Amino acid sequence: MNGTYFCPCVRCANQIRQDLGNLHDHLFMFGITKSYTVWTWHGEILDQPMTSRGTNYVEEWMTDHLEHMIRDVGENNFLRANLYDSVINDSEQPLYPSCTNFTRLSATLKLFSLKARNRWTDKSFTELLELLKEMLPENNTLPIRNYEAKKVLCPMGLEYQKIHACPNDCVLYIKEFASLKHCPTCGLSCFKKKRDKNTEEGNDGAPGKVMWYLPIIPRFKRMFSIKEDAKNLKWHVLGRKCDNILKHPADSPQWKKIDETFPEFGADPRNLRLALATDGMNPYGNLSTKHSSWPIMLMIYNLSPLLCMKRKYVMLSMMISGPKQLGNDIDVYLKPLIDDLKLLWEEGVEVFDSYVEDNFCLRAMLFCTINDFPAYGNLSGYSVKGHFACPLCEENTSYVQLKHGQKTVYTRHRKFLPCNHPYRRLKKAFNGSVEDEVVCRPRNGEEVYNEVKNIDIVFGKHRKNTSAKQVWKKRSIFSNLPYWSILDVRHCIDVMHVEKNVCDSVIGTLLNVKGKTKDGIKSRQDLADMGI
Repeated sequence: MNGTYFCPCVRCANQIRQDLGNLHDHLFMFGITKSYTVWTWHGEILDQPMTSRGTNYVEEWMTDHLEHMIRDVGENNFLRANLYDSVINDSEQPLYPSCTNFTRLSATLKLFSLKARNRWTDKSFTELLELLKEMLPENNTLPIRNYEAKKVLCPMGLEYQKIHACPNDCVLYIKEFASLKHCPTCGLSCFKKKRDKNTEEGNDGAPGKVMWYLPIIPRFKRMFSIKEDAKNLKWHVLGRKCDNILKHPADSPQWKKIDETFPEFGADPRNLRLALATDGMNPYGNLSTKHSSWPIMLMIYNLSPLLCMKRKYVMLSMMISGPKQLGNDIDVYLKPLIDDLKLLWEEGVEVFDSYVEDNFCLRAMLFCTINDFPAYGNLSGYSVKGHFACPLCEENTSYVQLKHGQKTVYTRHRKFLPCNHPYRRLKKAFNGSVEDEVVCRPRNGEEVYNEVKNIDIVFGKHRKNTSAKQVWKKRSIFSNLPYWSILDVRHCIDVMHVEKNVCDSVIGTLLNVKGKTKDGIKSRQDLADMGI
């Protein structure tokens, strides 16, 4: 019907028609429905042998499309994952001896389909597999855990690197440090101490700290290998309505500046512009538990606003887990990601575009970061605490150290108003003085880089920094990206917490909510001292 055919993939299950391009993508992404051994939806006659037909077809299909799969996934990844052997073996292996109705692959697929349709949790699915394992005859091949079932259905898996790190956040044990057993900075062992032995250092194989890195280049290749995604990644050129209204980062002056400064990069709409977001979280949901996990997320701004923030397209590129806050030492863990971003910018990687069915050199850049104010300080290297916490005013920040409340407050905000605003001349309503200052000109990336390029810092929590306090504590690792200093907006602040805290304080004070109001004895004493 109009060049479309019933799609036999797991998701469509011969209920939805697709064209040949989408049908190929679905079979590659979701796999074929293994119970569909007699192709009645595609003209096959019922009286043909079922088992032999199903097995033979899988072998024929895998053989005919092997070259396409290698091209889409990448030869190295394909060989490392043993995709062909794994799929064929699972499709031929019976569920138990003398079983003719189900193979290991088809049974797992059926059960996973039930899990997805009924939204079973991983724990309940594991318990079901354990029960079925006991009910089936001996020597059955049914997976016993949810994790094993996923490995059967997804032999390619999601490539990740498990990287060992110094417990004091000094270095990662990669490249020149890969063979070391002790940290070259603080001397601490890279292994955990054994609890049952009175030894000063452990060497039992358990790393002291681990981070997980999910390489971004193979995932970009997979996105372009899917026809629909390859088309969506050019939305900012093909589907965006240009009406001079800021509705998407592609409408921003920074996007246009990049196109003008790097015309070769901007000429190909498939080149990616990424945003990085991160924040600390406690995965245990218990504030009394000392633990801090930092997921590093990437968003793709080539996509439309409906897609770029969808869970499917938000890429978890890194997970940093440990009992201590990272602080400035987050740069140590970002190095693998920055190395890949430099490669994508300077050299690019060859990628197959399934939408135009051609190879091209993919390049990518980091457009900005998105984080709250404390995380901004960790990423940028600016000191967001203390007397000079304003990254716009820096040393010119106006502050007052409260005598009774023992807090630092920041004053003289009327300078952000227009020069002729009547509030600037009011005295009694504020602190008894007129404010005629003007806002400091924000410094561009090159000026910031020239100030921080000579800052020498040793990462790690092995010792406290006794040097004089500076507003800039380090040269951020993002400065290693060649284009970073020319960006007008490098760090975007998520003000959700600020808005919530201000709203809570205002409402709590107006309604005199116990425990929430800021109208206390100490605050009134401080207001009197300030002349307000």
